[in-house]
Parts: sequence; structure tokens; C-alpha cells
Amino acid sequence: MSADAAAPSKYKMEIDLAVLKSLGINLYSNAAAVLSEVVANAWDADATQITIAWTPGGSEIVIEDDGCGMSLEQLNTRFLRVGYAKRDEEGESSNKYKRPFMGQKGIGKLSIFSLAGQVDVYSTDGNESNGFRIRLDKLEESIRGQVPYSPEDLPVPSDLPTTGTRLVLSELKSARSGITATALRKRLARRFDVLRPGSGVHGPFSMIVNGDPIGFKDRDDLKRIQYLWEFGTQELDKANMPKLVDRWVLTDNVVHKELGWKVEGWFGTVETPTDLTDEDDRGESLRNIIVIARRRPIQEGILDKLDFNKIFGNYVTGQIRADFLDVEGYDDIATSDRQRLIEDDPRVELLVEYLASQFSRAADKWGKERPKQKLRELTKEYPTVRAWADSRPSGQRKAAKKLIGTIAAITFDDEQEASRRQLFKAGILAFERVALHQNVKDLKKLGDVDSSQLLAVLATQEALEAQLYLEILQSRLAAIDELEDKIDSNELEKVLQHHLFKHMWLLDPAWEGATGDGDMEKRLKTIAPGAFDPSKKSKDEIKRVDITYRTDAGKHVIVELKRASAKIDIQYLAQQGRAYFDAVYKAAKEVGAANAGVEVIFVLGEEPKGVDRPNSTPAQVIEKDLDSINGRVVYYRHLVRNARKQYQAYVDARSTLSNLDKVLASLDTPTEAADSGSGATSTIQPEAGKSEATAAAGDEISDAFEDADGDDA
Repeated sequence: MSADAAAPSKYKMEIDLAVLKSLGINLYSNAAAVLSEVVANAWDADATQITIAWTPGGSEIVIEDDGCGMSLEQLNTRFLRVGYAKRDEEGESSNKYKRPFMGQKGIGKLSIFSLAGQVDVYSTDGNESNGFRIRLDKLEESIRGQVPYSPEDLPVPSDLPTTGTRLVLSELKSARSGITATALRKRLARRFDVLRPGSGVHGPFSMIVNGDPIGFKDRDDLKRIQYLWEFGTQELDKANMPKLVDRWVLTDNVVHKELGWKVEGWFGTVETPTDLTDEDDRGESLRNIIVIARRRPIQEGILDKLDFNKIFGNYVTGQIRADFLDVEGYDDIATSDRQRLIEDDPRVELLVEYLASQFSRAADKWGKERPKQKLRELTKEYPTVRAWADSRPSGQRKAAKKLIGTIAAITFDDEQEASRRQLFKAGILAFERVALHQNVKDLKKLGDVDSSQLLAVLATQEALEAQLYLEILQSRLAAIDELEDKIDSNELEKVLQHHLFKHMWLLDPAWEGATGDGDMEKRLKTIAPGAFDPSKKSKDEIKRVDITYRTDAGKHVIVELKRASAKIDIQYLAQQGRAYFDAVYKAAKEVGAANAGVEVIFVLGEEPKGVDRPNSTPAQVIEKDLDSINGRVVYYRHLVRNARKQYQAYVDARSTLSNLDKVLASLDTPTEAADSGSGATSTIQPEAGKSEATAAAGDEISDAFEDADGDDA
């Protein structure tokens, strides 16, 4: 037993070590939660203000209130008594201002030991003043020795107020006391009902940090709100919400009519999820709904318990008052740290059910209003897209605006902004297809269709089909450019092989649907392993890059890629081709497909040897020598020239763009949009790489298409 613990003292404190650790040292992980307990005690003591002197990294924290203070007896029986049931012994409200007591369990004061290793307590009730020091190490030592702990008696400072209590916290734990004063102010502002400062029968009450009262200016969440919902009545001042676009009052705020239980407060959405990240306080997200009862937090986050649109939840913040969670005559349903509620209590179940319903309604409203707002903002950034929506027939205009407004509302990083243009293009084309289908269906219902109506539909269909084909051709020209780049950089091995086998139409424009055949490929490997099984390839085949089998329109096709530098004799090609031809014919016969034709194609880098013969051109020699196997030769560079010639001719011929062409063409470059990226058109990331907001766009776009295919469209 230590000398300090055994010394006579007028102060006595008894506590179990497990209680000290679970309800004191380890109760809270952040300073704001600790100070919330101290603020609650000041409120219960009828204080009109509580001041906090806070210096991050400093040696001490000083907290002082001007409440009723405590006598020596009260210090021992209330403050130093762990588990003092205030409401059982003092009633439900304070003496002077009749404030409903925030405190209940009598354990919150222990939380200060999660911040400090030493606490000095000074208090005066107007008649007597007292002071003592609690050292955490000495307290733990006394507990282990199974003797009561006697705090050290301290002289009272001369500047102690007439009534009130002062706490001086020292030996601070830097991990929890190192946040900035600005961050502390914001955290406290969100945890208490500072938007309605005390008045009337409950008296004034303010929290002051470093000489400056906490108030609206510390509510960064309100400064970022775009859309606001308030329960019961409109109480927030628009002047404090500079970004507010619209607001609504949820007049049905009664949770239990017979008992008079109701919900008050507000919640709102911000423009982007990143607006709920506080640059001054990375340790706490504003994406949170704090539930307050008796003006203090009783549940610090309830969003995860609600079943509603989770995308909407990424934009939400708020503060809800539900005093029925802490009313006289009912069990305390807050957990020890007062940051969570006991979930199976009927009051909690009522609250969760009510909030889930209201949040679902709000999410639906948000889903409709936000695209409208984004559509208005779109006018400057993408005027041709807005013009396209405005030019839709009256029955389609609403759905078209909803679609582009939804795309405009998707959150992208600056580097990904080009993806929005791609979404606009895909959305507009898809909308045109759905709208076209709907127009035709409507015309079929008419008893008498005149020529002007029919021509209008056909004209729309022609323009749409032309545009869709143009999109295909443009993608193919991009593939041709890529092929040319590979040739120029001598990438004529496996990379080139993959590119050609992926785009078979480069070898023959008619091969739109050329595919493989598992049964045939399996038989070919067995019949001619040296030719069709790479693992068994002979040394004679080292001049080959690869070979593939395809079937198209009932025809069997063998394509062999030779190395560009290989010097191949035409007779050697004929010999190889015969082996391929016979193997394919035999395999086709075995799988019941012998009636189909067989074609053999060699892709070379240069003209084969042995084609210089009298009275014949090289092309005639090749045709003659490969005729029996229906074979032909294709050159790498000719692939580029021929493919570009065929596809570019159509693109160049379209010198006059349709209105739809102009809209889509405007989205091919970033000049119209406010794009801070490089300007290159980027592709949309696959599902696994999407942000949550981008993934949600798919559902919202689908909804817009459903509208376009219905009565509204």
C-alpha cells in the first residue's frame, strides 16, 4: 500500500479496476466524446456556459463551468461515487432551470481518464470551495491493493468563479488530445443541439472553446447542404446554408401518436461524397446522422441501421432529435459510451422503422430533383446535349432530360471527366433506339397513318442506323490505326497475332461473325498435332507465328500468320496448305460438317519466293499454286491499306452530319466541356473498378430508359 493511498484525506473514491478500464480509460477513443460527458455534467448543473482551453500538443486542458458547483459532501457522494444514479436521487430535472438531466448512469466522469493521467478538480457551491487531485497510476495501485483511494487535497485557486466546477487535465495522451481546436469545435457542434441555444425555462447555455462560442459557424455540414429535409417544422436559417438548392418539411413526424413521441431535427445531402470529408478533421466523417435525446448524443451513427438507397446514404449528413429515447419511466437504452442504442428496445425499433421510411421517400425525391439541378448546370458545359434534350418530341422530353441530368449528376474525379462524355454518347444512342421503338409502336395503334408521319419515323430510323454504323466504323478505324502502329514498330509476333485474331474482319470484311468450334479444334489437334498443337510443333514450323481455325457462314477457315521477316517459298506454302486442308476436311467429316467449304489463308510480311515465272504475274502464280486448297496470301501492310480504304470511304462520304451526329461529335473532344484532364477520350471502367457513385449510374440510367419506354416517353 502506498503512502499516498494510506494518508488521511477528506476525499474517498472506490472503484473496481475492470470498471475503471472499461468505463474510463477505454470508454472513448476521441476527445469530443470525452468532453461530451463533461458538457452534459455542466448542463445538469444549471451552467449557462462551459469554457474549454484547448491547445493541441499542450501540457494541460482546462474545462470550467459556472453551474451550481458541489460541496464536500456532494463531491464524495456524487462526483467520486461511481454509478451515482442522478435521476433516482435528484429527480428528472435540474433545480434552477428545470433542465431534463442529460446524465443517468453516473459513469461518464470516468471517461476523462481516457484523455489524461492526472485530473485536478475544483468546485464551489457559493458556500464552500474544495479541490483535489486524482492520479491514475495511484488509483490503479490502490485498486490492486484492495483499499479505497484517497485523492490528494489541493488548495483552491483564487480565480475560481462564485459557483461552478473547474477540471484541469494533465499528463495527456497525445493520440486523443492532439486534434486541433477547430476540429474539436466542429465535433462538439455536431454532438450537441447548438443550433437551438438554451432559452426560456431551460435558461441560456453555450460552449466556448479558447474564448469563442460554438455555433452555426462551426457546422460545416450545414454550409455544404444542397437539399434539406426537416422534421415537423422549418427551423434552420437559409442564411447559414449558402449552397442550399431546395428544402422540404416532413410534416408527419409522429412516431407514436398515443404517447406523443415525435422526431425533430433535420438531414440533408451534399453535392458530392467528398463534401462529407472535413479537411480540418480527417479523423471524423461528416457522413453521419447523429441522434440526440435531451440535447446530447445518444446514437452517433444510425445510417447503417436503415434500409434505404445506399447511394443516397453516401451524400447524407444530419442531426435528429428523438427525446422519447430517454424519457422518465423507461429503462435507459443507451450503451455505456452513449454512442449506440440497445437495438431490440421497442423505441429504437420504432425510430429505425420511421427513419427508414422517411429516408426512402427522401432518396426518391433526391433521385428526381438532383438530375434536374444538374441539367440546369449542364447548359454551360454541354450545350449541344441540352439542345438535344430540348429538341425531343414533347412526349420524350421529360425522360430525355432525366437521362442526361442523371449522367450529369454522376461524380467523377477531374481525370475521369472524359468518361462522362462517353456516358452521354451511350445514353443518347440508347435513348434514340428506345424512343424509335416507342414511336413505331404508337403508330401501329393508329387506324390511319398519313405519309408525313410515316416519313418522319423512317427518317429517324435512317439517321439512327447510319449513326450506329458510323460508330462501328469509327471503332474499326481505331483498330486499323492500332494495327498500323504495331507494324511500324515491328510488333509482328504474339501481340500482332492477338490483334488480328481478335479482329478477323481485318483479314476479310465479310467475317463479321467468325467464331471458333471446340469439337473441330479438338479433332484437329489429334489429326495434325504438328500443325494445330503448339506444344508438339516441329522445328520446320519455326517460321510461323501462329495458326487458328475459325468457322464463318458454314465455311471452315484456317489462318496462319508467318513471321514478317520469313522468306517463304510458294511451293512450301502449297505443301503446308495441303496438310491443313486435308486435316480440316478429315476433322469436319468426323464431326459431321464435311459439306462445308475449306479455305486456307497465309499472312506474310513479303512476297513468297518462287513466284517469278514467265508469262505470269506473282499474283497469278500464287492463285494457281494454291487453287487446289482454296488458298490465298494476304500481306500485313495490305491489311492496313485495304481496310482503311474500305471503311474510311464511308466515313469521308458523310460530309453532311445529321443533328444526332453533331451532338455526338461534340462529345468526341473536350473543347465544349469543362474538362481539366488531358482531353483524351477514356473508356468507362469495368464494374470492379467503379466508384460506388459511378456504379449507381447504371441503375439510374436504366430507370430513365424505363421512363422513356413508357407513357412519359
